[in-house]
Amino acid sequence: MPIGDDEKPPSIKLLSNGANFPGKIGIIYSDVRREYFPTEEQYITEKDAEIEARIIANIIKKMGIDVDIYPGNQLLAKRLRINKPDLTINLVASVKGKEYLSATIPGLLELLEIPYTGAGIMGSSIAFNKYYLQESLKQNGIPVPQHQLFTDYHETLETELRFPLISKLNEIHGGVEINQYAVSENERQLRERLKFLISTYQQPILVEEFIVGREITAILLEGVNKKVYLAEKIFSNNRDGYVFTTFDDNWNDKGYESFHYRKYNDQNLKEYVKKAFDIAKMDDYGKFDIRIDASGRYYFLDSNCNPSFGPKELDIALGKILDLYGVSFVEVLKRLIENTVREADMKKDYPSNNIPTTPMLQY
Repeated sequence: MPIGDDEKPPSIKLLSNGANFPGKIGIIYSDVRREYFPTEEQYITEKDAEIEARIIANIIKKMGIDVDIYPGNQLLAKRLRINKPDLTINLVASVKGKEYLSATIPGLLELLEIPYTGAGIMGSSIAFNKYYLQESLKQNGIPVPQHQLFTDYHETLETELRFPLISKLNEIHGGVEINQYAVSENERQLRERLKFLISTYQQPILVEEFIVGREITAILLEGVNKKVYLAEKIFSNNRDGYVFTTFDDNWNDKGYESFHYRKYNDQNLKEYVKKAFDIAKMDDYGKFDIRIDASGRYYFLDSNCNPSFGPKELDIALGKILDLYGVSFVEVLKRLIENTVREADMKKDYPSNNIPTTPMLQY
């Protein structure tokens, strides 16, 4: 049965607006060590994980909620059992340097029966197989570029693919290795690129047709309703060759000077984003990178189920884009926490096989 207001455990706070907030929150972040990563570039994408977790923790403390932070390592289960947070914010992007192992964090939290933010086991697993996700989007009517997965650089190039082609690590996000060499104009360049990426990162490579055009970023926040915020990247004018977001744009100290965001609006694209969110099994929030070509056709390039999370001051896309729309990071946190508490209450109120859900998409 639902818990009455006077029966709520002491760890749950009732706010003035009637929303239930947990008394203690845990923030879980990536345990980052240089030796975990094959390259400095991949390490850079996560090296500030603890700093960012502490910044978010300070914001939550100002909301009147107790908070602890935990590295996502082998001691996590023990620490959670001792401290017993009512809810956890999962910021883990990799475990021991492997992004696909981040799916073990929601798995652990499910076992410990601790509510958590972000994608579950399925969504976290799908996110780190870009080829599988692109195929799933394509089968469900979401436009994506023509693509092929390579596990060996000698594999035959499919005849329908047309140059220029861009090569991406299939299991790593953060724009790692997206640079001037990522786009190949002929097969010789492609083979050289594939050989380097496969030998260095020991994983398959997703090769896509490069879509010339404008670049859109979509942020979806889930609550009672899904709300989509769109922004177009406006690049500086000093670029030669192909224009796209590179690793340096995202991670260089002066990368913020290379482009800025402006609002973009298209209801059809918003509906695509909502559908893609469900197909990818995301929860709470998600991020999509999209291209629009000269004919106005959209192509979904990348999907992040638990994208970098933080205020605009951290130069994070989510914070910067929501700020364009007048949505503060504190408001995002409140919405995220309320959504997680509501979902946890639903699990308590209904047997596991009778929780009301929206219809599942068919694959």
